[in-house]
Amino acid sequence: MIGQLRGKIIQKQPPELMIDVSGVGYELQASMNTFYELPLDADAEVTLFTHFIVREDAQILFAFSSVAERALFRHLLKVNGVGPKMALAIVSGMTEIEFRQFIHAGDATALSRIPGVGKKTAERLIVEMRDRLPKPDEAASETTSTGNTPQRNSRSDTDEALNALLALGYKPAQASKMIAPLENKGLSVEEIIRQALRTSLS
Repeated sequence: MIGQLRGKIIQKQPPELMIDVSGVGYELQASMNTFYELPLDADAEVTLFTHFIVREDAQILFAFSSVAERALFRHLLKVNGVGPKMALAIVSGMTEIEFRQFIHAGDATALSRIPGVGKKTAERLIVEMRDRLPKPDEAASETTSTGNTPQRNSRSDTDEALNALLALGYKPAQASKMIAPLENKGLSVEEIIRQALRTSLS
């Protein structure tokens, strides 16, 4: 199994990534939180933790910026009715710490706002994962990068962000509504997606 890749990014179009590892291009499906962590420098080397899934019709590599995020993805795959696409949408829509908070708080409403996660699935997640996940540390703090993102927000950036939300399972009308308030604000693709996902959970 391929568990880790280190190389240079040669293509990124959320949620898809391609990185060059010693001349070999690996196509990856990455979480949105992973996209937020990618370096801005095109020549920078990145290290990603991966999970390899083989199906009858495809072989897919999923990429994550941290071991904890990959571990959550793997936990989710063990839940009845949760496949790779839904698991990726969940780890894209919230951080691993936020997910644990929702699980231990029994907040099915917050979980069901994620595309593809209905009320019954949210309740199943709470029941099956409450004992698997440690309770969130009250003192745990998250660091987010602000100010390092290039100010663009062109129409192509908005379209790219919209396509990323569609790939995560949001319906066209819903995705457009989420992105509309963020147009022409000088945000990068990653920041548009981040804020749109935050809005959907509030």
